Amino acid sequence: MGAAALLLPACRDAKVAYYAVPKEKDPELPVAAPPGPDMAGAAVPTASGPVLTWTAPANWRPKPASAMRKGSYTVTGAGGATADLSITAFPGDVGGELANVNRWRGQVGLAPLGEGDLQASAGRLESNGLRMVVVDLSGSPGAQRLLGAIIPFGDGTWFIKLMGPDALVAQEKASFLDFLRTVRPAGGP
Repeated sequence: MGAAALLLPACRDAKVAYYAVPKEKDPELPVAAPPGPDMAGAAVPTASGPVLTWTAPANWRPKPASAMRKGSYTVTGAGGATADLSITAFPGDVGGELANVNRWRGQVGLAPLGEGDLQASAGRLESNGLRMVVVDLSGSPGAQRLLGAIIPFGDGTWFIKLMGPDALVAQEKASFLDFLRTVRPAGGP
């Protein structure tokens, strides 16, 4: 009690000071190459420079690329249902295969996998000198479905994801796999 009485007078002398600190500017993101009229065969750089090209199915409608998306398409199905295809590229391994598959699993309402479960849940595809991890994920029936590919390339990792209504994405699975077989390094086979 006596110590508290000694400290109370010191509390009355405290002054509150306010400081104004200028906001830091956000870093400038690299701008993606502008899309061509149909984006088929578009070459776009990853953070470290190497590029991939691809040929999209004729029924996939291109959307403008952005700082995050190297390619973007709308896939339309029966009754006007739509799915979104995105192509992104990031430096490094972006956490690795398991972390990225689990991120996608969360997007369709599935629980994360353990390290030992990844091999049983993911397929592998090799095409045009690229090794891809391919997943087909769906949550509850009638919900969203996701087809995804993780492609290590150069010093980065490319991600191709088709997400939309279960029935439409299931219908587009063969086209998605055919599309993955067209992805290749620029100037390659």
